[in-house]
Amino acid sequence: MGRDNIVIEPMKGTLLFLAALVLATGSGCGAKKKEIASLDRKKAAAAVSEAEFALTVREYQRAEGLYAQAAALCPDTGDYWVSLGSTRMKLGQRDGAKSAYKSALAAYEDAARQDKTDPAPVIQQMTVLALLGRADDARSLLEKLPARFPDNRQVKNFVEAKQLDRLLADPRFKEVAL
Repeated sequence: MGRDNIVIEPMKGTLLFLAALVLATGSGCGAKKKEIASLDRKKAAAAVSEAEFALTVREYQRAEGLYAQAAALCPDTGDYWVSLGSTRMKLGQRDGAKSAYKSALAAYEDAARQDKTDPAPVIQQMTVLALLGRADDARSLLEKLPARFPDNRQVKNFVEAKQLDRLLADPRFKEVAL
């Protein structure tokens, strides 16, 4: 009986510590998102600028690292995630690209929730859904777009010009889509 207490007591202490740690750090439910510092946004922009140059000289591995750095600094910027995903596709890293595209989708969904008057994040969601191979979901979102933004010229042009269909048919788009 004495030996059992020796084994159980440390485990009980560890479990209590882990429970306290979870409560102290928050479980993510209702937790406020961390504000991204201006300096981090500037660092991310610099990394993206350098990544774009790396792409022009076909240094895809270097560009991938820089885009990953930018996305880590500013996870709310969907464009960084899309660039990371397309660079990973060029490197043949499909799983990494899929993960980046999913993060981009989440960033655009958050942006659309925060500003319900701007159709740009919703249009970007359609692009990412198409990159993820979810063209039907993108089309479903497209069908709802005119009702959600009835007087918006950008939406009207996007729908009338059949931009989603053009995007899906573009060979360069297909190179970076899953």
